[in-house]
Amino acid sequence: MSRIGKLPVSLPQGVTVKVEDGNVVKVKGPLGEMSQKVDADIKVTVEGGVVHVERPTDQPRHRSMHGLYRALIHNMVVGVSTGYTVKQELVGVGFRVEVKGQILEMSLGFSHDIHFQLPAEVKAEAEPVKKGANPVLALKSYDKQLLGMVAAKIRSLRKPEPYKGKGIKFVGEQLRRKAGKSASAK
Repeated sequence: MSRIGKLPVSLPQGVTVKVEDGNVVKVKGPLGEMSQKVDADIKVTVEGGVVHVERPTDQPRHRSMHGLYRALIHNMVVGVSTGYTVKQELVGVGFRVEVKGQILEMSLGFSHDIHFQLPAEVKAEAEPVKKGANPVLALKSYDKQLLGMVAAKIRSLRKPEPYKGKGIKFVGEQLRRKAGKSASAK
């Protein structure tokens, strides 16, 4: 059995899960509503505030989908109940970020500012910059997949370079640093 797939997903207060026709799982909670189509072979049942995901056989195809769909349902339940947050740090002289509604205005060392349009499901907040610290951008959403894609896209605007570490990185991310040029030896 899949170690992940056999774990039940417990529902917190205020979250409801329905399995509709076509094996579509709908999760509704205080932060939003999400749905996920589940493969027809995988059986999803909701009993007394707990969601169970079962597979019919031990075929590799069924085994691979068992844990996947359980994890997707769990991510939806956590998303609509508490939500997800990703923090990114802008490392570099003069790097800054401003949030204007759903548009991020970033100064990343280019000759022009970068304007980034956020999806409606993602909320952004620029944390106040303390003296000597780097600007931090906090992204929040109930959709874990969408939040990860948006954060990766923002990071790709200026990836951290390996010598000084300048660029956009996730808070707590460990970067591989290179030594750079050595002094010439005689």
